[in-house]
Amino acid sequence: MQIFGIDLAFVIFALTLVGVAVFHHKTLYVALAGLSLVLAYKLFFTQFNLLEHAQHEWKDLLNLFGLLLGFSLLAKHFEHSGVPAKLPNYLPDDWKGGFILLLLVFVLSSFLDNIAAAMIGGGVAHVTYKKKVHLGYIAAIVASSNAGGSGSVLGDTTTTMMWIDGVNAFDVLHAYAAAIPALFIFGIVASLQQHKYQPILKDEIAGAKISWRRIGVCGMILAGAITSNVLIDFPAAGVWVAILVGSFIIKTEWVELKFALPGSIFLLALVLCASMMPVDELPAASWQTAFGLGFVSSVFDNIPLTKLALTQGGYDWGVLAYCVGFGGSMIWFGSSAGVAISTLFPEAKSVKDWVLNGWHIALAYVISFFILLAVLGWHPHFPHH
Repeated sequence: MQIFGIDLAFVIFALTLVGVAVFHHKTLYVALAGLSLVLAYKLFFTQFNLLEHAQHEWKDLLNLFGLLLGFSLLAKHFEHSGVPAKLPNYLPDDWKGGFILLLLVFVLSSFLDNIAAAMIGGGVAHVTYKKKVHLGYIAAIVASSNAGGSGSVLGDTTTTMMWIDGVNAFDVLHAYAAAIPALFIFGIVASLQQHKYQPILKDEIAGAKISWRRIGVCGMILAGAITSNVLIDFPAAGVWVAILVGSFIIKTEWVELKFALPGSIFLLALVLCASMMPVDELPAASWQTAFGLGFVSSVFDNIPLTKLALTQGGYDWGVLAYCVGFGGSMIWFGSSAGVAISTLFPEAKSVKDWVLNGWHIALAYVISFFILLAVLGWHPHFPHH
């Protein structure tokens, strides 16, 4: 069934993503409603075989679910390790202090989930700038977390999905050829914006102490993900073994799972929706398509876009990782990190103000994309399924 030549499944999916953007306080319900409609359409109006589809997708979905919940506990361990609280004492007093904080968020996001890295950076900025954080700098914190995770399969949900789906971890690494120049472009501008708005207050949070046991548990979780992915192609298993072992070493904040569960189900619903799309009707994989997906991901969630691209195949995964990962930074609800940080800074929930104050992010995206293309070119990978 088609509407104006477009398969109805795509129409329902697009309306679901619009609903997620508009009703951002009810995203879980919107995603579940969209999944139900897509599933009903596929079952009653097409030759869709649900059992066969489930046999193909269950492992990836279970893996993603385990990693999303596991990484939320990893982020909590790191947050309570004392490292974020110690950071302000080592930052320069001028605009360079703001840039170094963005650089630290970038580095953290390469091995922590980008949501966790953004929230840690936002929390440090909240303290060091006396609660007066420029909206352009808030946007830059989100952009740093998304850029830092774009070249690492541990740093962003989109790259983790690629890893789970069979993409080699080294095949996304060259996303940093664009992400690093982007950091310098938007990072310097945003740091100058912030310094003019409110200079840095270099004071360490009182009573902060480093917990080496928590840092050790963080290392165990990351090592577990890598080891189990290499040995059994199931990184979530290693993550949870390390979490359970770590719970005997130091207290684990199990209550964090309660807060992470709705977001994880929301993302799984969108991924499952995307897995049922007729990918033969999508535009052909090319650098132009990847470039356009970066702008699309600023309006629509980048998780289902990544799933569609993986199913279709034929992309340069490093280029795609940069585009869908960093592109979502251009609007506050374009990435999960942006949505998360808006809970700390409610003023971020304005598309107009975000774009006007964070204009340097879109500029950095375009310039750095063509730097990547000029230096490394476009080298599509054959579909790996």
